[in-house]
Amino acid sequence: MHSLLNQTRVEFLRGDITRQDTEAIVNAANSSLLGGGGVDGAIHRAGGPRILEECKKIRSQHGGCPTGDAVITTGGNLPARYVIHTVGPVWHGGSQNEAMLLRAAYLNSLGLAQENGIISIAFPSISTGAYCYPVKQAAAIAVAAVLEFARPHNQPGLIRFVLFNDRDLAVYQAAWEEAVSSL
Repeated sequence: MHSLLNQTRVEFLRGDITRQDTEAIVNAANSSLLGGGGVDGAIHRAGGPRILEECKKIRSQHGGCPTGDAVITTGGNLPARYVIHTVGPVWHGGSQNEAMLLRAAYLNSLGLAQENGIISIAFPSISTGAYCYPVKQAAAIAVAAVLEFARPHNQPGLIRFVLFNDRDLAVYQAAWEEAVSSL
């Protein structure tokens, strides 16, 4: 499914984030930037050692990446030229600013893409795996952040959500339809 928002095309598909041909993909990283499981581990394995090398440099200079922030590295061996690493919140029931932090992860990733002239970006479902964020709530926050960023900026040219399974894909598509119907 795809939709046009001003000059930005927004797509939703089931697939593998490591195989996306967008200029950048987003990694649902942990604050250490040293790789891990899930999306983070898959990106590091597929992208090769150059990604980890650059993450270690960032870590030595900045001490990692706080929740809600984003940093950028090479894409290494990936089809994407860049990886934007963002740290989403761990779900604690919604009482510890999780929604604000998740929104910040998406907005900071999009802002970093804009700063680097990136015209196409692919997102996974941030925080909904090991960090246990409820998918329906996460999807609503993700699409709201994309709308908030893309409407005034008309950038990037393509924002793609790459979901791991059909259930999550349906949830994200429904969240998008609900969000754009209320514009």
